[in-house]
Amino acid sequence: MRASLSGAVKRGVPVEPSVFGSRQATPEPCLSMENLSAAGEAEPLKPVFVSGKAHLVKTILDVTSAALLIFVTFPVFAIIWLLVRHDGGPGFYKHRRIGQHGVPFSCLKFRTMLSNSDQVLAEHLASNPEAAREWLASRKLTRDPRVTRIGKFLRRTSLDELPQLLNVLCAEMSLVGPRPVVQEELRYYGQNLYYYETVRPGITGLWQISGRSDTSYDDRVALDTRYVREWSLWLDLVILVRTLPAVLSQRGAR
Repeated sequence: MRASLSGAVKRGVPVEPSVFGSRQATPEPCLSMENLSAAGEAEPLKPVFVSGKAHLVKTILDVTSAALLIFVTFPVFAIIWLLVRHDGGPGFYKHRRIGQHGVPFSCLKFRTMLSNSDQVLAEHLASNPEAAREWLASRKLTRDPRVTRIGKFLRRTSLDELPQLLNVLCAEMSLVGPRPVVQEELRYYGQNLYYYETVRPGITGLWQISGRSDTSYDDRVALDTRYVREWSLWLDLVILVRTLPAVLSQRGAR
């Protein structure tokens, strides 16, 4: 099972990891990207059983790893904060995201946008139909006028997400899981919202190592769903190992 999961992830194939289950879910064949179900064509829901032992192990690994990473990267933390603060705005950006069980939380990032980013976005979408279509499809922009100079670098390297280690310490996020979404994005999940809200959102996950913004939102929902349906600690480890090469390649980074 471990070998098949690792091999599937290495080939960029979405995997169904084993569930947080009090009993082990029956493994299903790994599907290719072409066969992934869209959000509106989701497979029948499968109950996700929470095993106290597996949940505890994942939580302990999350908290201890996050604490160690914060300690090791503290000098980088401080330097980035000072650079972001150089334009007079705040160093951190708190954005309301939806977490486990549908509970909202403040997701932390280094600020990468202008202070009046909402106004800039509204004006840009109103005057640029192509950008509006791109935003509607993926909630991302190839050329985002809101992003600052230092913000572009932080996004390309994913260093803007470093403060989310604090969210992991607070048990609001996990190292690996679905990416946290805003309230407006929940409609894209359809019935698969059940899976998204079953686990804590993660700093990295199958979406991050599968192309990020180069994938459609339907593919993102399918990847998140498959992660939860067949979760395992081994898959978490494989995703963590593949995250660094994905970040360095900057594929899909915006």
